[in-house]
Amino acid sequence: MKKIIILLIILVISVTVYQLSAGSSRPLKVGVIVGPHTEIMEKVKEVAAGNGLEIEIVWYNDDYIKPNIALQQNTLDANSFQHIPYLESMTRDRKYDLVPVAKTVFFPMGLYSKKTKSLTELPHGATVAIPSDPINGGRALLLLQQAGLIKLKDPADLTPLPSDITDNPRGLIIRDQDMMQITAILDTVDLAAINASYAFRAGLIPTTHALLLETADSPYASVIVVRSKDQNNPAIQQLIAAYHSESVKQFVLEHFGGTILPAW
Repeated sequence: MKKIIILLIILVISVTVYQLSAGSSRPLKVGVIVGPHTEIMEKVKEVAAGNGLEIEIVWYNDDYIKPNIALQQNTLDANSFQHIPYLESMTRDRKYDLVPVAKTVFFPMGLYSKKTKSLTELPHGATVAIPSDPINGGRALLLLQQAGLIKLKDPADLTPLPSDITDNPRGLIIRDQDMMQITAILDTVDLAAINASYAFRAGLIPTTHALLLETADSPYASVIVVRSKDQNNPAIQQLIAAYHSESVKQFVLEHFGGTILPAW
């Protein structure tokens, strides 16, 4: 009798492990930020369901920290919202064991203004709003350098600070601002660096309204992130396959009018 009980326990454990590895015992929980990432993941969910993978989408409202905390703590199986420089910063600072497994989409940061129609008309001493977090703030400084408005100490550094500006011929006043509030203060500054996801929500069309956009070779493409131990999990591979499907690519291109681009 004792041997039978032991065999039954082993069988239950084996079946559970198999189900988890196959992703069939429960939905795959994927964290996203409310907005375009949510809309895209809904399409991914639809494609994945057709291939036998159930996805449960977990929404986060403008909180770029909680999705990684939840993933590290096993509350999520994956998340899809961030680019690699941001991920590297968080994993380095918090000692998280999280890795990117696939590129998703690209939200180009742009330079926007309601006071000038051209960067060449930007006045001396103009106020420029950039995101206050080091990653996106550095990204904005690189875009200002691309525009020829400033020069940075190390052009290859992905996380420069305003103190790294070595040449500022127009005397630009750099103003740090919470990324979520930059669109709200666009009327009060001369120029603002805004990520496409926030521009989109504010009714700005990057390809139409931005004075300058990041190019497609930017290192800031979004990625799917998982715990390192799960990167070869069959369910994660199914998630990637669904995301990289032609159906999702066409949805991104058509639904967002080319302002958000597939990065794979």
